Amino acid sequence: MLVQLAIQDFAIVERLDLELQGGMTAITGETGAGKSILLGALGLCLGERADAGSVRHGAERADLSARFDIADLPSARAWLEARELPADDCLLRRVITKGGRSKAWINGQPATIADLKSLGEHLIEIHGQHAHQALLNEDTHLRLLDDFAGHRPAVTQLAETFRAWQASRRQLKRLAEDGDEIQARRQLLRYQVEELDQLALADGELAELEEEQERLAHAEEHLRESQFASECCESDEGGALTLLNQAMSHLSPLPGSEKGALAEALGMLDSARIQIEEAARELARFADATELDPERLSEVDHRLGEVHRIARKHHVMPEEVTALHRRLSEELEGLDGGEHDIEALSADVEALREQWRAQAKDVSEARHKAAKRFGKEVQGQLAFLAMGKARFEVALEERTGPTPDGLDRVQFLISANPGQPARALTKVASGGELSRISLAIQVVAASHSTIPTLVFDEVDVGISGATAEIVGQLLKRLGASGQVMTVTHLPQVAAQAHQHLHIEKQAKRDSTQTRMALLDEGGRISELARMLGGVNLSERTLAHAREMLDASQRPHH
Repeated sequence: MLVQLAIQDFAIVERLDLELQGGMTAITGETGAGKSILLGALGLCLGERADAGSVRHGAERADLSARFDIADLPSARAWLEARELPADDCLLRRVITKGGRSKAWINGQPATIADLKSLGEHLIEIHGQHAHQALLNEDTHLRLLDDFAGHRPAVTQLAETFRAWQASRRQLKRLAEDGDEIQARRQLLRYQVEELDQLALADGELAELEEEQERLAHAEEHLRESQFASECCESDEGGALTLLNQAMSHLSPLPGSEKGALAEALGMLDSARIQIEEAARELARFADATELDPERLSEVDHRLGEVHRIARKHHVMPEEVTALHRRLSEELEGLDGGEHDIEALSADVEALREQWRAQAKDVSEARHKAAKRFGKEVQGQLAFLAMGKARFEVALEERTGPTPDGLDRVQFLISANPGQPARALTKVASGGELSRISLAIQVVAASHSTIPTLVFDEVDVGISGATAEIVGQLLKRLGASGQVMTVTHLPQVAAQAHQHLHIEKQAKRDSTQTRMALLDEGGRISELARMLGGVNLSERTLAHAREMLDASQRPHH
């Protein structure tokens, strides 16, 4: 449930921190005092659209946060855990700048507005003051019945199946229209892929072929020149080693050859001899390893020629041929697969149609069963709301064509007077009757809701007298098992609440602010008296308010 609401620089509120409790909380105040501010701030925390006008005049930004206790709300915890967010608490925060930009957080982590809305569906349900107007729309009737029946997951799955079915139908239609073009593309691809399959160029093979071609093409030259260089090193007649040995043999016997310049020269000649011997051995190994293989060279030249020919044919570089092979193969596989196979796709369309029909039939049967229970419970609430002679029915008719919602058209019917046939709400209900019917339906829907926090925004409009007290008792009964917050102008409703939150607007010389506070018993009596008798409170009005509060807070049997 909602345990805390913090508002800073929002509308005409400078700063406000509210601690909220379970049960029923009445929210009252004079017209224009700012009751809508409270619900507006809560709505923004739940992902409603924001604008720069939300920011208090003179402030840089509005900062709003709502904290919920989700200890007994597994669906909300599962939502958080699925997104790897802390699930031991739930804090929604929204910041709107004076430029109109908005940011959101869930448990301290950045979030999207869609995230706030998605999580909010598990936390709170708001019944607006214009809910009775929504009852004039038959789509609302269908939604309320589905919510009451508790088969929303089945309805969601039905809609997903319908969308998949329609998408497959559209694809089949496009495929039939473009069949000749696709067939021509498939034939071209099959020929191109077969040609590339025959080439079978492996990754990295092109570089290996080019290296091998260069080596084979210059093998004869390498062999000839390396042998010549080897002879220059080791030839008995004029080879470098022979000449070095001669030089050393002439210098070594000379006096003073063991020191000085001669000794250094002999050392360098000896090092040169060792280097030349090593070079001669390397040249010999290179010559021994060099093979003349004109047949292999011809094979390599031919394969490289094929690679370059296909590359030119497809207007790609030779090194891109293997990637081209993969790309064309994947496209051909896609065209040959079920996605572009008319027979396979036709079978898919038929299978999805039958799946939709089966799911729609199951949902329809569940709706027919739920309709009787829903009608009976609303009938009971109408009797409680002094409309005991009225008859409420839920009518289901089969639609003329398939829809995401299934086979059914749902309509709420009412007969306000005995002996009169039940007709659509829009045709028989007066304003006051429609308000009571709307409230009865909302109470029934809320009593079956899994959402722990229910907000009723002036849903008692058009109701007065003894009926207003009954409305308060209904809301109090709902609050006994959860949390109910109701904005009301009726003292009979406010007196039933477990807590009473008062909102007032305070005008100063240069600013106007809204103040909100939970009332103690004395404060509640004064506020009820104001709601009963206006600004000038007489002792009789205060006594009446005290009596109303005492009577409302006594246990009802």
